[in-house]
Amino acid sequence: MKKGFLSPLVFAVLFTLLFLGAGCSKKTVIPPENSGAAGADAGKNIKYPLSESGFNQDSLPRTGTLDDKQMANTASYADSQSDEYKRLHGRCSENLFPIYFDFDQAGIRPDMVPVVTRNAEYLKSVPNARVVLEGNSDERGTNEYNMALGERRAINVQQYLTNMGIDAGRMQTLSYGEERPLFLGHDEDAYSGNRRVDLIIK
Repeated sequence: MKKGFLSPLVFAVLFTLLFLGAGCSKKTVIPPENSGAAGADAGKNIKYPLSESGFNQDSLPRTGTLDDKQMANTASYADSQSDEYKRLHGRCSENLFPIYFDFDQAGIRPDMVPVVTRNAEYLKSVPNARVVLEGNSDERGTNEYNMALGERRAINVQQYLTNMGIDAGRMQTLSYGEERPLFLGHDEDAYSGNRRVDLIIK
């Protein structure tokens, strides 16, 4: 009786381990060159509007320039713009700005805190608006890992905005992982631009 019971159990365990092992071996995570611990300097290539004293809010547009048709499909609009536009706006809705992350990290970088603050200020000015926080990653790592990483990034931005007075009920998190790259290259410049959370007004 024990032998008959153990054989299917052993078989099930081995099958599960083989199945999980096969699913996790799609890609190898390759850290960026000269990244130090966990890519600490990975995001520094982004040409984001900063002054010597920190975030330069004057460099951000106060009002949007997108017409209704463009606003209806912000993602497609952003995809067709220059790299400079993409870095400043990501796929965010008008008056909101992307939050960038270091390689394999989900914590808010110190240089992104003023950007989150600016986004919170705008969201307070439109109290009835709901926002979707779309997490993204670069292509390194498995699809499953990157989906989870994108979700953690979106959740961290949500928590930060909640701490700044934005009602959590107005926000929804969504992860695209590596599935919707905004920058199509396979180098650190493209990777750093794809590690972000976009804020989309619904």
